[in-house]
Amino acid sequence: MNDASAYRDPSGVLTEIPRYGPENARPVTPVAMHIPVINLVLFALTLLTTTMAGAYSNGADLSLFHPIASLAALSTGLSFSIPLMAILLSHEMGHYLTSRRNGVDASLPYFLPAPFPSYMIIGTFGAFIRMREVPRSRRVMFDIGAAGPWAGMLVALPCVIIGLRLSSVSPLSAQTGFSLELGNSLLFWGISRVVLGVDPNSVNITMHPMAFAGWIGLFVTTLNLLPIGQLDGGHVVYTLFPRWHRTISTLFVGSCVLLVIVPLALGYSFWAGWLIWAVLGVALGLGHPVTQDRDTPLDSRRSIAAWATVVLFIVTFVPVPISISTPEVPTKPQSQSYDVRYQAPANSAPPHLLKAIATIDR
Repeated sequence: MNDASAYRDPSGVLTEIPRYGPENARPVTPVAMHIPVINLVLFALTLLTTTMAGAYSNGADLSLFHPIASLAALSTGLSFSIPLMAILLSHEMGHYLTSRRNGVDASLPYFLPAPFPSYMIIGTFGAFIRMREVPRSRRVMFDIGAAGPWAGMLVALPCVIIGLRLSSVSPLSAQTGFSLELGNSLLFWGISRVVLGVDPNSVNITMHPMAFAGWIGLFVTTLNLLPIGQLDGGHVVYTLFPRWHRTISTLFVGSCVLLVIVPLALGYSFWAGWLIWAVLGVALGLGHPVTQDRDTPLDSRRSIAAWATVVLFIVTFVPVPISISTPEVPTKPQSQSYDVRYQAPANSAPPHLLKAIATIDR
């Protein structure tokens, strides 16, 4: 029986199409690789803005009036921009190559540079590819949707590990001035504990830019795996529970709102960005295009991989990823939390030191 409400297709793709089995899968037609100019330009601009953001974070003074000195200072941002761009590129190429392998027409990645990199501390809004058609089956949909986050993780994890090894550890002390506090996921905390060999709650850690890029990579994984609409997480949920996809999307949009309202009402820290993602979720659509073969379930290997992807979302999730605070030295600790802070010195306009600060809640 066709449940029209559960399978409403915002893209206009027909829902009643005969099943396509693996034997009917359309082969990939070999074509010469051609990279459109717009993709190259956007990639170059994003590399520039992320490098500028990294240079500003290192305290560089970039000015058009001093081009030679600025060019030399710009190179200090490469230790941040190169690993970040590698993470984003691997994520999108995971989607693209898997699409091509399954005969699904998809574009090469479009990178999104962020203006004002002195204030936009990562210099980019991310990247995306365009799938010009709906995959034929839930199995192909899962392969494409999950390939991006896992490909990005293969690059993000080494960046976190190497970056933390290059970071410096100092005794816990008071911090003054403006600080941009980055929250901590279960995965990042666990890696920090193993790599540093100390309790990250009891020390200050001045993070290497590569470690910060790795943290962003983990956070990007979280955002992409939100089980909403046609995000990567929405694709995974659709392949697992096609009839419950819209309900789950709606619940998670509501959860994004609650992640702001509840802490605000209780006087705790919160990230207003969850409201933006709630609005985006509604604006982009809570539904999911119906695959031509919606009945064939995932095989056992893909089912295990799908649930592993759900676990990946859980261990990389951060309720309060970013907040602004002025830290103080605690005197009567009762509980501890590990956070990453973007610390600026006194009387300085742009922040230039990325620090992981162990804070103790009173």
